Amino acid sequence: MSMSAAVATLDLTKHFPGVTAVDRLTFEVHAGEIFGLVGPDGAGKTTALRMLAGVLSPDGGSATVAGADIVRDPEEAKARVSYMPQRFGLYEDLTVAENIRFYADVFGVSRVEREARSRQLLDAAGMSPFTDRLAGKLSGGMKQKLGLVCALIHRPLVILLDEPTNGVDPVSRRDFWRILYSLLNEGIAILMSTSYLDEAERCHRVALLHQGHMLYCETPARLKTHLHGAVLSVVARDARRIRAALHGAPGVLNALLVGDGVHLVVDDAARRIPELRVALQAAGLSFDRLEEVEPTIEDLFVAATTKGQKT
Repeated sequence: MSMSAAVATLDLTKHFPGVTAVDRLTFEVHAGEIFGLVGPDGAGKTTALRMLAGVLSPDGGSATVAGADIVRDPEEAKARVSYMPQRFGLYEDLTVAENIRFYADVFGVSRVEREARSRQLLDAAGMSPFTDRLAGKLSGGMKQKLGLVCALIHRPLVILLDEPTNGVDPVSRRDFWRILYSLLNEGIAILMSTSYLDEAERCHRVALLHQGHMLYCETPARLKTHLHGAVLSVVARDARRIRAALHGAPGVLNALLVGDGVHLVVDDAARRIPELRVALQAAGLSFDRLEEVEPTIEDLFVAATTKGQKT
């Protein structure tokens, strides 16, 4: 593990009865970086974050957070990070301003610093007009943004975010990411989990997790180079019938429903495009476009888990 890393894990492991939730997880997060733990439910994301926050004790391996050893001194680790779980502890009978004041007092933030910091964060979140509103009266997206403001009020070195945009409306998601990017110049290390594979594109680096295992750990651009084959997009009104017709066709390695179409991982784009056009026409299936496109992280994840690929 690098001594300069804000977060560093080495073979971090956690067992529950009948399952290994996190299996020898190794990665580093650096200051001024957004690092994503990405994967579906059951991938081990929440368990990993809870260990790093000092809430759970690991069963194996080691980790440091902001220089604190989570195994030897979990209480010190807790003092050096902000941890925003999926259900952040807002007080719904307090206003936005009162919630912020409460968390500032917990962390010993002075009034002058609290006022300056809260103005900055509330402006970035688009919540400045709502300081007198009860937290219980906020929308789900605004509650998440308020939780982030409270978690950042004391300028932590590391912030751990557990699926912070889960179920949040698109506008609030955009505001949330604006706040995260604004923190990078402060040198904060951001480690977040998400089940939205499209959000991985916004991270500097990503650990792609599946059933407790790390499949890959790369930048989003380099992740896609691990995909074997090319990706074709078929845009059609009846995407499910298209997928059913082409799944298992010669040269088609995977078929994935994406938006209003299907992504096909094929062995050779130039060869398969005309073959697939003929196959669809023979089946009487209409489509708007069939063309090669850039792969997505979702394409890689499906291919990796289907084929059982692991690093």
